[in-house]
Amino acid sequence: MVELLAVICTLFSALAFVYLLKYRNKNKQDSPHKLPPGSMGWPFSGETLGFLKPHRSNSLGSFLQERCSRYGKVFKSHLFGSPTIVSCDFEFNMYILQNEGTLFPVDYPKVMHNILGKFSLLLVKGDLHRKLRSTIISFVSATKHESNFLHCVEMLALSRINSWIPISKQVAFYEEAKRFTINVMMKHLLNINPDDPLAFKILGNFENYIKGFISLPIRIPGTAYFKALQARIRLSAIIKDIIIERRKCNNVRPMQGGDLLNVILSKKNLSDEEMVSIVLDLLFGGYETTAKLLSLIVYFLGGASNALESLKEEHQEIRKRKKEGELLNWEDYKQMNFTQNVIYEAMRCGNVVKFLHRKAIQDVKFKDYVIPAGWKVLPVLSSGHLDPTLFENPLEFNPFRWNDNSTSKKVAPFGGGPRFCPGADLAKVETAFFLHHLVLNYRWKIRTDDPPLAFPYVEFTRGLLLNLEPTA
Repeated sequence: MVELLAVICTLFSALAFVYLLKYRNKNKQDSPHKLPPGSMGWPFSGETLGFLKPHRSNSLGSFLQERCSRYGKVFKSHLFGSPTIVSCDFEFNMYILQNEGTLFPVDYPKVMHNILGKFSLLLVKGDLHRKLRSTIISFVSATKHESNFLHCVEMLALSRINSWIPISKQVAFYEEAKRFTINVMMKHLLNINPDDPLAFKILGNFENYIKGFISLPIRIPGTAYFKALQARIRLSAIIKDIIIERRKCNNVRPMQGGDLLNVILSKKNLSDEEMVSIVLDLLFGGYETTAKLLSLIVYFLGGASNALESLKEEHQEIRKRKKEGELLNWEDYKQMNFTQNVIYEAMRCGNVVKFLHRKAIQDVKFKDYVIPAGWKVLPVLSSGHLDPTLFENPLEFNPFRWNDNSTSKKVAPFGGGPRFCPGADLAKVETAFFLHHLVLNYRWKIRTDDPPLAFPYVEFTRGLLLNLEPTA
C-alpha cells in the first residue's frame, strides 16, 4: 500500500509539473508581452472551485478579495477549463462589454450550450444575434406601456398578494415571487392563464431546466444536468405544439392577441427552432431574474426603514390620485421615481449577474498588460458595484444615492453594450407594480438570517421566510 501511494504521489507530481510547464511555455509562445499577474491553480481543475465558492452576493467573496489584494483588479487564472483573465476593473469591464462584437465575443461553457440550445440569445453571435434580439426589442417596446400588459401584471400581482390573507402570516417570499413572475411571463408570452393545467406542466419542467445551469455536466439519469436536458426537450415540445395549434387556427396577427407568440409567428424570417428559443429565453429571463430582483428588494428594505418609508409615501401619493379600484397605468409608472432608485440599488447591491463569459479573439493591450488571443475573459460586474472608489459606503443599501444622476454611469446591473438585457423594461414594470401593492398592504420582518448568496447565481437558501402583518 505504501509503495502504491508513493507511485500515485509521484505520478501526480509529474503531471502537475508537465501541466505548469505547458502553460508557462504556452504563455511565452502566445504573447511576447507581459501577462497580468496571478496563479493557474491546481492541474486540470485550475481555480474554478474557489471562484464558484458560495458567498453573500453583496460582497466580492474571499476568492476575488484575496486575488485583487495580491495581484490587482485584473489577474490571470485558470477557470472553467481555460486560461482566463479575470477583470474587477470597472473601466476595463465597460470596454469589454462595448466591444463584445469585435474583440470579446460570448464564450459560455459547453454545459450552457447543451441546455440552452444553439439558438439561445445568450449564445448566438453576429447577424443571428441581431435578428433575434430585434424581434424581442420590438415586442418589448410595443407592449411595455400597453394597458393590456400593465393591467395583466397588476392583476396577477394582486392575485398573489391577496392569496396570503387567509393563510398564516409566514410566507416563503422567494417562491411567491417566482410564482408571480412565471405567471406573468406565461400569460404575456403564450396567453396561458395561471390555473391552466399547461401552466403547471411548464412550471414543473422549468424548475428542472434552470437547475441544470449550475450542475456538473454528467449525462446520467437522475442528475440535475440530465433532468435539465430532458426538461428542455419537453418545454420545446410544448411550445412547438402551441405554435402548431396557432397556425391551425390561423390566429397569427402581429401585436394582437396580447402575447409574444403571435408576434414571432408573424415574422417570416424565423425558423420554428428560433421561435422556441426566443420564448424559452424570455421565460427564463423574466421568471428567474425578476423574481430574484423582487426578493432582493424585500430583503434589503427589511433593514432600511427610511428607504421603505419613502417608497411607501411615493405609492400612497400615487394611490391618492386614483379612484377606488382603478388600475395603474403608464403615467403612474413614470411617477415612480424613488421606486426606480430602489430597483437599481437592489441590483447594485444584490448582483443578480455576478460575471459574464467572454473570449479575446486577438491580443488586447490593457495598461501595462496584454490579454492574449484565445484566452477566456471574465468581467466581474459585481466588482464595480461594490468598489469604494466609485461608491461611498458601497456595502450599504442606500437608494437615495441614485438622486445623483452620475450614479447611473457607474453600474451595469442589466449588462451593457450590444447585449444589454432586452427585457429590462418589462422587469422594472413588473417589479414596480408588485411593490406598489406590497408596501401599501403589508409590513414584514425576515424570520431568519437568509442573505442572498451567489451560487454563482443569486439564491435564498431558506426561501426568504417573512412574517407579514397587514398595514390596515
